Amino acid sequence: MPELPVADLVAAVRALRRASVLVVGDAMLDRYVYGVVRRISPEAPVPVLAVEREVAMPGGAGNVVRNLTALGAAVAFVSVVGDDQAGSDLTGLIGGQPGVEPWLLVQGGRHTTTKTRFIANGQHMLRADQEVVQGIHPRLADRMVKIAGDAVAATTVLVLSDYGKGVLDGDTAKRLIESAHAAGRPVVVDPKGRDYARYAGADIVTPNRAELAEATGMKVDSEEGILAAMRALKAAHGFGAVLVTRSEDGMTLLDGDRVHHFPAEAEEVHDVSGAGDTVVAALSAGLAAGLGLPVAARLANIAAGIVVGKVGTAVAREEELLEALTPERGALRKVMSRSAAIEQVERWRRRGWRIGFTNGCFDLLHPGHVHLLEQARSWCDRLVVGLNTDASVKRLKGAARPIQSEAARAAVLASLATVDCVTLFDEDTPIELIRALRPEVLVKGADYTVEQVVGGNIVLDYGGQVKLAELLPGNSTTATVARIRG
Repeated sequence: MPELPVADLVAAVRALRRASVLVVGDAMLDRYVYGVVRRISPEAPVPVLAVEREVAMPGGAGNVVRNLTALGAAVAFVSVVGDDQAGSDLTGLIGGQPGVEPWLLVQGGRHTTTKTRFIANGQHMLRADQEVVQGIHPRLADRMVKIAGDAVAATTVLVLSDYGKGVLDGDTAKRLIESAHAAGRPVVVDPKGRDYARYAGADIVTPNRAELAEATGMKVDSEEGILAAMRALKAAHGFGAVLVTRSEDGMTLLDGDRVHHFPAEAEEVHDVSGAGDTVVAALSAGLAAGLGLPVAARLANIAAGIVVGKVGTAVAREEELLEALTPERGALRKVMSRSAAIEQVERWRRRGWRIGFTNGCFDLLHPGHVHLLEQARSWCDRLVVGLNTDASVKRLKGAARPIQSEAARAAVLASLATVDCVTLFDEDTPIELIRALRPEVLVKGADYTVEQVVGGNIVLDYGGQVKLAELLPGNSTTATVARIRG
């Protein structure tokens, strides 16, 4: 495929916001338990994990949904959960995502698949799984197919995310594919197991290299072997295309008779878990937005390169795809959305780094600001600056402020070596941002007392510190503006 100009790829990324996708598959709950290990148990030769916090997020097909919403797509999600606490938690997490229409059916007596990972000092210690691997009740399958049949007309692409936990067992996948094709909708399948006849006629399937070998019984340890297996798989089941993910070797697309290879995009690989979900999400969003299959696959490859550079089940966001396509943005890459900043802070924290936070309007950057930021950075390993949006500044400072737009203020802050991340907040105070980031160190100027610092009590309650930075006398944005205006 001829290399597309960067401007065309940027336009393709932005087009993903127009996508509407129906996802049907196995929903799971991913739990992460973080803590530290300081001793060995006296009861057995095993480490004792002192739990500090727990995080839950949708996994399996639910992670495909997360990735789609991160790209700005609208999603309808049909799946089955158990009548247990995990099912209730998962339903809340899915329903809380923007742009998602959830149809999570409940089967009595069924355990919701839950994967709990225990992580100490940044190292993955153990994973504990709770699950039932069997087909859902036939009446529930019928109801699910009917709901999906209605939803497919309101979306543009159907994704079947099969994790082998029973939601797509029997002839369910076949019936869903027939329903989508009757409505003129293409079908993308993330497959599982050896029996790909269940997905016959799908427009594209996305096995990884090991799954391709399992499905075909062929050797895939060379380029020729992989292509032969892809052609055999495509011909055997009438697939429109096959996209094989190959880890560090990138991805290969067989589209009709045409072969496209996409080299791996990742600069660093920290964790490949969930990368397949990202590929399926970006690919299906691209198709739903009207992109050609090779272009959608190219974006999927870039998205996969982003998520494998993160730790844990992660997503690739629109702004991250744009950054990957336009690396010349340089310091502006430090300017992040709140969700991206939360992820970045989590990655830093897993490396054992202390996170610092300060905030302000920073309308006209002066030596006093620079001095405060230098002190703040000296007290932590990575410094996040919360920046008031223009609307927030106007409410706090009056209609004549800010002098500089939020984009300009963010760019100036991001250019400073002392600042590692800039993220905007629209509220009058940064308290919600502080709750989300949970910095180890909260910094404000010494014109405050510790008791007056917004969010200080929250940080102190979980064992963090509040630091008051020395002020340089004679430096004030308000005074500077007054002098300029005469």
